Amino acid sequence: MFTGLVETIGTVTALEPLDTSQSGGGGTSLTISDCEDILTDAHLGDSIAVNGTCLTVTEFDKTWFKVGVAPETLRRTNLGSLTKGSNVNLERAVSADTRMGGHFVQGHVDTVAQILSVTPDGNSLVFRLQPRDKDVLRYVVEKGYVTLDGASLTVTKVVDGEDGYWEVMLIAYTQEKVVTAGKKAGEFVNVEIDIVGKYVEKSVAGYFAGTGGGDFAILEKMVSRLVDEKLKK
Repeated sequence: MFTGLVETIGTVTALEPLDTSQSGGGGTSLTISDCEDILTDAHLGDSIAVNGTCLTVTEFDKTWFKVGVAPETLRRTNLGSLTKGSNVNLERAVSADTRMGGHFVQGHVDTVAQILSVTPDGNSLVFRLQPRDKDVLRYVVEKGYVTLDGASLTVTKVVDGEDGYWEVMLIAYTQEKVVTAGKKAGEFVNVEIDIVGKYVEKSVAGYFAGTGGGDFAILEKMVSRLVDEKLKK
């Protein structure tokens, strides 16, 4: 579990193909350096979010660590586009004394989104993003949370539909702390939507499924009751 508050920005210093006989299908080993601040209490097997993707530390020293990235992760995230010298957002898994300044982030990327535009607004930047998987738009709400490359950000605008998108605003302080601020239109970011929305959807669907399929009848009764209450006032 993570908070979506990026702790530091690391640098990819090596990418090595994994032995298929060991990984069960290939993948890539990443070496990430310039991140000594988050390795002071590191252990093998620890979880670190790399651009919002929860990965396991397989080797480390004072200033660098290695993680293995499975083929499925490469397909689902933007980690497959990393090259030597790429910068990545990093966050350690939460501890018992961590302040929840962002929101509950799992480190499980749902899809990637393409940056449609980056527009200055004073000293802030407005990013407009369109998801590859359009289904996630139903979980994105104005003033709600969305995780982009591991950074918890507030949604400022949502447009639904086949060409739907959402917008977030990066203030000057945030621009200095995340890699997203340096990205341009056409590039991709990892997206994890707020898990609360998924739970709410499942709970509501489960409730209506338990009524024997009378979804419309129940909604009709609820609306009628609300109308009656308003008329009585």
